[in-house]
Amino acid sequence: MVETGHVTVIRQMTYQPVGRVAAAVEMMTFGRLRGLSDGGTQRADFHVLAVVDAGRGAVTVDFLRHPLRERSAVWVAPGAVHRWDDIADVAGHVVLFVPTAPVTHATRQLAATPDLAAHWNIPDGDWPFVDTARNHLLLEASAPPADTSTELPEILLSALIARLRPPHAEARSANPAFRLFRSSVETHFREHHDAGYYARALGYAPRTLSRAVQQATGRTAKTYIVDRIALEAKRLLAHDRLTAAGCAGALGFPDASNFSVFFLNATGMRPGAWQSAVAVP
Repeated sequence: MVETGHVTVIRQMTYQPVGRVAAAVEMMTFGRLRGLSDGGTQRADFHVLAVVDAGRGAVTVDFLRHPLRERSAVWVAPGAVHRWDDIADVAGHVVLFVPTAPVTHATRQLAATPDLAAHWNIPDGDWPFVDTARNHLLLEASAPPADTSTELPEILLSALIARLRPPHAEARSANPAFRLFRSSVETHFREHHDAGYYARALGYAPRTLSRAVQQATGRTAKTYIVDRIALEAKRLLAHDRLTAAGCAGALGFPDASNFSVFFLNATGMRPGAWQSAVAVP
């Protein structure tokens, strides 16, 4: 894990395993993470999956703060901005992996989920299985490079993901209409902001699609789209330090004024005010 660029607020990170050519999975302790982290906000092009053994702290993922405690898990998707706020007393391990690392169909689907869960607590009954899967991956990842099959860490990563049973795994059983909608929104939200477009493109009646989204998320299709655009706008404002005009161009709004009205309605703040509020002094 190395820095490849600097911006005013958030560092862009790219995946580069230390000492393992072409390795798709890397592990580190929270102790090592503390040595690498300066408390700043980061945005990575790889997955960050953490298992907490003991201690208390906090992590902020996409501007939402989550408490860390014993037997909890964190999953930061590529593109999400995150900051380890307080990990001085946290013990456990962090797994870094590229999006293509999981080898089973189910775990690849979980890794590709656009709105995956950032934090959850691991049930007591699941902990022995999670702990064993994590330790097996740790052992394999620590083997000398000459003795390591590049496939084994990926296989064991998939086992760990499966045993962690992240909350967004339940979305795999959601209405097929919602799954198609979610995937289509992730692909086209920069160009298409209208729920009607997705209904037409997917071949569903607007009411059918809206009902499917409501059942899966508790939100209307329109609200889901608005939330996704607003999240990307926050990332652009914080990470790329774009102006309202820059965000408008990147997110398919006709001009800065239209984007500013959208952002104000979606977040309760004007883009410039929000950008100033999240800036690190």
